[in-house]
Amino acid sequence: MNRRSLIKSMLAAPVLGGLSAGAAAAATTPDTGEMRRPARLQPGMTVGLVTPASNAWEDEDIRFAIDIVKSLGFAVKEGRNLYQRTQYLAGPDAARAQDINAMFADPSVDAVFCLRGGYGTPRILPLLDYDTIGRNPKVLLGYSDITALLNAINRRCGFITFHGPIAAQNFTDYTLDEFRKVLVRGEGPVRIGAPPRFEAAPGRAEHNNRLTRFRGGRARGRLTGGNLSLVCSLLGTPYEPEFRNRILFLEDVGEAPYRIDRMLTQLWLAGKLEQVAGIVFGKFTEADTSGNTFSVEHVLRERCGGLKVPVIRGLMTGHVEDQTVIPVGAMAELDGDGGSLTLLEAAVS
Repeated sequence: MNRRSLIKSMLAAPVLGGLSAGAAAAATTPDTGEMRRPARLQPGMTVGLVTPASNAWEDEDIRFAIDIVKSLGFAVKEGRNLYQRTQYLAGPDAARAQDINAMFADPSVDAVFCLRGGYGTPRILPLLDYDTIGRNPKVLLGYSDITALLNAINRRCGFITFHGPIAAQNFTDYTLDEFRKVLVRGEGPVRIGAPPRFEAAPGRAEHNNRLTRFRGGRARGRLTGGNLSLVCSLLGTPYEPEFRNRILFLEDVGEAPYRIDRMLTQLWLAGKLEQVAGIVFGKFTEADTSGNTFSVEHVLRERCGGLKVPVIRGLMTGHVEDQTVIPVGAMAELDGDGGSLTLLEAAVS
């Protein structure tokens, strides 16, 4: 079940015009400030498993996630509150925050994986011990609602975090290779998020993983972003991502085109889109395009095609089985003509 469907199961705008010329400003100067890198993952390391947002529906699903982490060659330390559930949350806010604080404070824990997303991560941001977390940089991995946690820790603690697969999912061959490329081998420079190989043949062409180039050019900058809904929910808070001179990557699930329009318009009205060096759209899966509506492609093009920076769509980030790992805070280069995103440095030490 996706994030929006989960919330709907627990809880009982008009389209705007194109960007004005004044809202389209170039921003291609890279951010060269220091960003610390956590240690690369190695077999035998201990991974702390936490639930910052929602929990799996059943305990057996949690045990499945533990088996996934073990299958990758790691030992597992369960969060003290790993099995808690409070309606759509994985236990009280204080308990979820306590597990994260404890994993970063524990010297026996080498990395922290999130069991799943769902809803609730922004609620715990004021409860995190950023001083302790900042003194103990570790790989932090997850996506969807975990976007809030990744960006808050990246900005407040100054080390790279990782938008990638949750523990409660099987890894495809593609996902495993991207995981190892970024987090185990620590490659860089290296291309990430490229569509999986497809063998074309007479009468056969790639359909599901096509690249759309809205605007060409090249830009360098540190990566920021994640789930569009969560990025917007952080605006105006002490935890909002840094946008200036950054390469912004965005994805979402279960959002109708008008909602995507509304959120991108919010970013534009807040002055954020004119600050970025480039934009990478991943997958917008399960979008409800029934009825009288623009397509997702139309919305993305209208909202961002007029910016004076490279903009592409279709890299493998989002609520999809074949999923890359995007290091929040790492230096990267976006090639709008070639349709590629390249890490310019190893994201782990």
